[in-house]
Amino acid sequence: MRIAVAGGTGTAGRHMSEAARAAGHDVVVIARSRGVDLVAGHGVDAALDGVDVVVDLANVATTREAVARPFFEATSRALLAAGARAGVGHHVLLSIVGLERVPGFGYYRAKLAQEQVVRDGGVPWTILRATQFHEFAEQVLARVPGPIAVAPRMRVRPVAASEVGEHLVALATGPAQGMAPEMAGPREEQMVDMVRRVLSAQGPRRLVVPLRFPGTGTAMQDGALLPDGDGPRGRITFEEWLAARGT
Repeated sequence: MRIAVAGGTGTAGRHMSEAARAAGHDVVVIARSRGVDLVAGHGVDAALDGVDVVVDLANVATTREAVARPFFEATSRALLAAGARAGVGHHVLLSIVGLERVPGFGYYRAKLAQEQVVRDGGVPWTILRATQFHEFAEQVLARVPGPIAVAPRMRVRPVAASEVGEHLVALATGPAQGMAPEMAGPREEQMVDMVRRVLSAQGPRRLVVPLRFPGTGTAMQDGALLPDGDGPRGRITFEEWLAARGT
């Protein structure tokens, strides 16, 4: 099967591409570094030539809805339109568990809008909502460099991006499901604790300051981002992932 992975150079995209190749599939990586601009629509038709399924993992590093929503809507529309012209039979989108339960967070509103674009896109679709990756703790640290580390107070059930990538391959090579069962990691964690453990493993001393996001912090702390039903569960714990990194 020929699978196009939009955002194939990102965290989830790299893992999914590796898993798909290991399973014997032909992978087309879609990224600006590969000459495809999804926002402008340049190079998309050529990239999807002969593709059977598109997996949309493109992302933008912002929490602002005014930036995230135009990006997600434009990239998904470009992929869906080009996919329809190319005869793509299945469009898979990776989204986030609990979006509608944190309505005050702009990035999540943007992802909800993207989900609707996919539903209305005219190509058979599957949307997988997953919890935060184990890598999220490192990303939190990178956002505010310096002696003070700001960590959000939030309950999460983190999952290994490699396991999400493997599951996306299974979904992509199967029939369209609509909303797939939510994927999460093996155990619940506190993001503040995860950040502290990453810092402890890395060595440098930084003061961790817990922060509750205005307007959204109560929902995040109360478990809004945890799965509320059955679904696939990863096996790799955060501690195991951290130990394997050797940091």
